[in-house]
Amino acid sequence: MISDNQLNKDFQASKTNEKWVTDITYLNFNGQRLYLSAIKDLYNNEIIAYEISRRNDLKLVLDTLKKARKKQNVKGILLHSNQGFQYTSRQYNQLLKKYQMKASMSRKGNCWDNACIENFFSHFKSECFHLYSFRKADEVKVAVRKYMHFYNYQRFQKKLNNLSPYKYRTQVA
Repeated sequence: MISDNQLNKDFQASKTNEKWVTDITYLNFNGQRLYLSAIKDLYNNEIIAYEISRRNDLKLVLDTLKKARKKQNVKGILLHSNQGFQYTSRQYNQLLKKYQMKASMSRKGNCWDNACIENFFSHFKSECFHLYSFRKADEVKVAVRKYMHFYNYQRFQKKLNNLSPYKYRTQVA
């Protein structure tokens, strides 16, 4: 099921839990590959949830969404993704409906429609992942966990008045 591009490159949100973006990136290391799925809030750029897997499959995306729901009230949130098979699947769209979320999808093959999450993955790779020579999957998972904490709680962002996503959310709210 392909949803309309409701986000339409309007990457500004007036409140938390209004617009989220999601995607998957791959992490190649030592002849191996892991997949990182993340959901980002466009209000304060906070990473709401993430999951890592050896498989780029539907379970990875569903687990990420379920994790986000455990942390936040998701009713009414616009969740934007690309048109990957996970996001167009019946199960994913049924879960969005169950959670009363609104689906939005990029135009086919257009990474600019989901630039905010692509930008996050770029920062993650240049500021963390590509700085190390990982040998084991567990090392990658530890680095991802530490970076997510750093990104949400310590990494200041110009867009957020030089505050971290967490500080911006707590000071503005």
